[in-house]
Amino acid sequence: MMTPYHIPALLHPTIDGLNIKKDGVYVDVTFGGGGHSREILSRLGEDGKLFGFDQDEDAMKNVPDDKRFTFVRSNFCFLRNFLKYHNVEQVDGIIADLGVSFHHFDEEERGFSFRFDSDLDMRMNKQARLSASVVLNSYSEENLATVFYLYGEFHNSRRIAASIVKARNIQPITKTGELMDILKPFFLIIRLLLKCNSALFRPFRRLLV
Repeated sequence: MMTPYHIPALLHPTIDGLNIKKDGVYVDVTFGGGGHSREILSRLGEDGKLFGFDQDEDAMKNVPDDKRFTFVRSNFCFLRNFLKYHNVEQVDGIIADLGVSFHHFDEEERGFSFRFDSDLDMRMNKQARLSASVVLNSYSEENLATVFYLYGEFHNSRRIAASIVKARNIQPITKTGELMDILKPFFLIIRLLLKCNSALFRPFRRLLV
């Protein structure tokens, strides 16, 4: 059963590509809502094993009650260490659905969406120290410009960074609405043409990266 957390696209073709073996060992490194994992479990036999990785504590609510499944609350960059801990030396397939889920955009308090005037959090792992607000209020103007230029491909990244630093010198930037107010002048033409805020999504996405 799918959960509202996230509905995988191309679910069956993706799992078909793993060519599941009944007694195989598989890893879902972006467990999330558990859609991919449940489909894998439906194709595994009694001796099969599946490990699911996710650093977001909200994903734990979606863990299936299945003895073949092991949930690892961690970033998959530690994949090798955890598999070694579970005495797994080789796997038959790994799946990664990289990106942000519907859940993160729809949860106001997570700060991933400019649809809400919420705290600028944007942490995939709520226990992580570095939030979007920390980045905006502590990074140097040069580093902010680098973030927006390298990851957002903004040619006016230096002007954006300068405006952020100017605004935070008056008061800390802690809300998505405050960041939008700073960014809007740079995207006024696009916003008028499209009559929406879609152009403003890119800076939010770069902060997430």
